[in-house]
Amino acid sequence: MNNPFLSPFNTPFQTTPFQDIKEEHFIPAMEEAIKMAKAEIEAVVSNEATPNFKNTIEALEAGGGKVGTIAEVFFNLNSAETNEQIQEIARTLSPMLSEYSNDIMLNESLFARIKQVYDNKESENLNAEQYRLLEKTYTGFTRNGALLVGDDRDRLREIDKNLAGLSLQFGENVLAETNAFELVLEKQEDLAGLPESVIEAAAELAKSTDREGKWIFNLQYPSYVPFVTYSAKRELREQMVMAFGSRAFKGDERDNKETVKEIASLRFQRAQLLGFKNHADYVLQQRMAQTPETVHDFLKNLAEPAIPAGKEEVRKLTAFAKAEDGLEELKKWDFSYYSEKLKQKEYEIDDEILKPYFQLEDVIQGAFDVAHKLYGIRFSERSDIQKYHEDVITYEVLDENEKHLAVFYADFFPRSGKRNGAWMTSYRSQKLEDGEDIRPHISIVCNFTKPTQSKPSLLSFNEILTLFHEFGHALHGILAQGTYASLSGTNVYWDFVELPSQVMENWCYEKECLDLFAKHYETGELIPADLIERLRRSSTFMEGYATVRQIGLATLDMAWHSVDPTAVEDVANYEEEVLKKTELLPWINTSSTSCSFSHIFQGGYSSGYYSYKWAEVLDADAFEYFKENGIFNPEIAQKFRKLLSSGGTVNPMDLYKEFRGKEPDPKALLRRAGLL
Repeated sequence: MNNPFLSPFNTPFQTTPFQDIKEEHFIPAMEEAIKMAKAEIEAVVSNEATPNFKNTIEALEAGGGKVGTIAEVFFNLNSAETNEQIQEIARTLSPMLSEYSNDIMLNESLFARIKQVYDNKESENLNAEQYRLLEKTYTGFTRNGALLVGDDRDRLREIDKNLAGLSLQFGENVLAETNAFELVLEKQEDLAGLPESVIEAAAELAKSTDREGKWIFNLQYPSYVPFVTYSAKRELREQMVMAFGSRAFKGDERDNKETVKEIASLRFQRAQLLGFKNHADYVLQQRMAQTPETVHDFLKNLAEPAIPAGKEEVRKLTAFAKAEDGLEELKKWDFSYYSEKLKQKEYEIDDEILKPYFQLEDVIQGAFDVAHKLYGIRFSERSDIQKYHEDVITYEVLDENEKHLAVFYADFFPRSGKRNGAWMTSYRSQKLEDGEDIRPHISIVCNFTKPTQSKPSLLSFNEILTLFHEFGHALHGILAQGTYASLSGTNVYWDFVELPSQVMENWCYEKECLDLFAKHYETGELIPADLIERLRRSSTFMEGYATVRQIGLATLDMAWHSVDPTAVEDVANYEEEVLKKTELLPWINTSSTSCSFSHIFQGGYSSGYYSYKWAEVLDADAFEYFKENGIFNPEIAQKFRKLLSSGGTVNPMDLYKEFRGKEPDPKALLRRAGLL
């Protein structure tokens, strides 16, 4: 069988030949790639020359490239375009890769060489980037069991293998539960309050599944969010919210309660095996925050102004709902609906007013124009780059001298094989190889409102923020300029990685930016200045509540990972106890955040969900710098580009201070949020 993974990619820029790849290629290719990688490791180990940075650390960094390529393609597909066969393959590949990783990390002879280089580092005359790679390599080995012996090593292997399988199972259950629910409406009166575009999308979904004449709503964000925001039918909003909150929490074969407990417990055991107090201690050693205590203090300091503000917002909204419809108590399925009504009343603005100015194609071009004004780069659509789904759009990115900089994939619409949410990923990282600058292949994946027969894809303002957010991550990868792939692009501390993405959201509130792309899809009229002003004034609406919600999610994450979770008997009771201080609306017994909290149980955010708020401090402070000097100020843009292109080659706080000239001001976030 001709396996495309086992030959050089004969494609433009050596991009992934998606059209040639079949499911049956993955496992044989990975088996062969692991065999090749082990031979490369053996060559390092058996080298009779005295271990040094070049023959050990650099040689190790350069190895295993084929394994990385196959894994990146496969797991990206498993997130964005999965099916039963891919999920079945994942159950084989995940433990295989875990075993392969442990074979390297627990190779005593290899670690002995690394340790020898590390112990003699002062004699190597390393530059800053080389020194950082050495530190990262040595620490990576010790944090993954290199100092363990005997039964402890075997136990670590077993834990890692189990965790890989459990994480996959968790994600499969959430995806299956998300896809399983449909709200099928047959009466016109059940559509009360819903915007025309939402109704049309629901009708087209029904038609596509041979149920013409009905309207179907589901738990994908472009369907779920507008429904709970606009539907005047309280009992139907309740049905949607209850379905969303109870995903993988029904006591059936897709229930994640035991999976959550098992993942948390195994992470705790793993951390203790490696000499750490708990999983949070283990994770945070490699973060800007460094300790759980720092995270708890950070969240506490945010909560002090946010909780009173959030409670006052809920009190005000409850009074509004009572005045409007006689509601005595605000429930979770009421919050989005009445807050949207109150926002419309106070600011005369809502998504239905804004959407006509935000056609997807224009917003994409707007993001590209912002990148061009800041960094001089240009995006050119290409039709000769293979893609994994027809919805994907492919671009070549050119630098300010019109030289090739990167390949960029954009995948915007929901489908059954794609998990919810939005993310950035890569198919190839930037690095230097034999003096050649290998440029990156970067992708963003979102779930935006699809075009209908009568309208193009018109984005809500939150969807615009999401697009700019993920595009910020993409720029971090696209502009990478390092020597080593493992220090390149987004390979930075997890509580720093959100700075490049979150800072981009700030441009979306600025007239100078919106004038680049916000024009009415029918008339071509630019978005009116007074509408932008109302948008800016509304940006702090319900910010106390939103902040408290993020604090709650971060607190729940830390609760699972900074204690011994083996004592947790009931997931729901534990979650309720943890969240009681940050839960501003009545608790729902049939809902569980933990059971569908993919960020921490499937993604890489365990003990790291606080990173969003942590990075918001950085991004608020950074954007103040832009605002003071002009949002497209070329000098500050170049300084920020230096921060982006440096990746993980410099300590993040040092990198930030080099950009800003000082440490970030923690009050910048509170000022922007209107909480000071």
